[in-house]
Amino acid sequence: MARIAGVDLPRDKKIGIALAYVYGIGRPMAKKILAGLSAQIDPEMRVKDLTEDQVGLLNNVISKEYKVEGELRREITANLKRYVEINSYRGYRHRRNLPVRGQRTRTNGRTRRGRRRTVGSAAKAAAAPAKA
Repeated sequence: MARIAGVDLPRDKKIGIALAYVYGIGRPMAKKILAGLSAQIDPEMRVKDLTEDQVGLLNNVISKEYKVEGELRREITANLKRYVEINSYRGYRHRRNLPVRGQRTRTNGRTRRGRRRTVGSAAKAAAAPAKA
């Protein structure tokens, strides 16, 4: 089993697709990495067919040239904390758990804001039977 940047890659997938399982590497980045190593690794090769040398080569290239997994996650978290600390608009939106990139919130935005919490109708429903 190939282990790259602390992630076990699926054995039966092509290496170009399996590399996308590493956080910070998508399909285009995987294609670019493999193009740089065109003499050593064929993008159509399956992960289970890679030799130990090829896995080591991939691991070295990825760890030296790209930020992936834990390092990338830490950097992103630090950036968000910085936005919050300097009281920027983006930090304010992150702090309040609202959409950050200009989406409207009057009607949509449920993905970011969570499930709808109805205000007032529960109190009216409880008060209605008491009058009767």
